Amino acid sequence: MGEAIKPLGNRILVKRSKAETSRGGILLPDTAQEKPKEGSVVAVGPGKRNEEGQLEPMLVKVGDRVLFSSYSGTEVKCDGEDCLILPEEDVLGILA
Repeated sequence: MGEAIKPLGNRILVKRSKAETSRGGILLPDTAQEKPKEGSVVAVGPGKRNEEGQLEPMLVKVGDRVLFSSYSGTEVKCDGEDCLILPEEDVLGILA
């Protein structure tokens, strides 16, 4: 079994969604594809502390589908799959 990653602070671990084929049904090679900017939250850090030292709760939770900015986060391998660790601030929205 792979290593589990527990994000620290206000960071989250996101598993990228799979790239889809083009509208014409053409499957582009991985090097030519733009990486998806959405994924599922796999793990969530405890949050960050405010100036009073109180822990601010995270707005996203495990299982949320999120949209994030293009160049955000650090790519890591999690159980053999591409994942990102990124700060909660880089999440643009939660997909319904």
